[in-house]
Amino acid sequence: MKKSYISNNVIRRLPRYLRKLDELSKDGIERISSGELGNQMGLTPSQIRQDFSCFGEFGQQGYGYNVRALHREIATILGLRRSFSVILIGVGNLGHALIENFSFRQFGFRFLGAFEIRKDLVGTDIAGYSVMDAAGQDAFIKDNDVDIAILSVPRPRAQAVADTLMESGIKAIWNFTDVELDAHGSGVIIENIHFADSLLTLSYLLSVEGE
Repeated sequence: MKKSYISNNVIRRLPRYLRKLDELSKDGIERISSGELGNQMGLTPSQIRQDFSCFGEFGQQGYGYNVRALHREIATILGLRRSFSVILIGVGNLGHALIENFSFRQFGFRFLGAFEIRKDLVGTDIAGYSVMDAAGQDAFIKDNDVDIAILSVPRPRAQAVADTLMESGIKAIWNFTDVELDAHGSGVIIENIHFADSLLTLSYLLSVEGE
């Protein structure tokens, strides 16, 4: 894989490619051209070729892409074969839903458990996982060399909990608190998820279309 700068836009298209290739593979499609892939994804063939060229040469001119091989390559690029470990902090409605409905294993992640500060929730079972006391999360992170923490706590607690996670040695935070977290030079990678962004994007597109 090439070791040059990769733009954020290219990185964020990779999961889309992976999903489409998974669909094609399940439909029995063995090969596909950049033109056909572009038609199905709303991208130009040149954009697809440029995106893939950031990581190497995966197709042959006039021959197209081997769907399964390209799927494997992109899965490797995205780190899905490294089996990163994940914990969740905060098992309110959103945290509860993530544990029950998100297939971590399908995407190559090892979900190790969830932590909560509320005593009435500690010890309860969610999808086969017993909720652990947040008082023990720091030791758990260090003992299990946890890679990623999913943060799903109330907004007022978000930064303080994130600071504790960073000090504990967490490597990345998937942040669902609707607060822009400050990593303050810690080297921790933060992915901030704002559900309203997608809805506001729809609002903009509807407004433009109605003009």
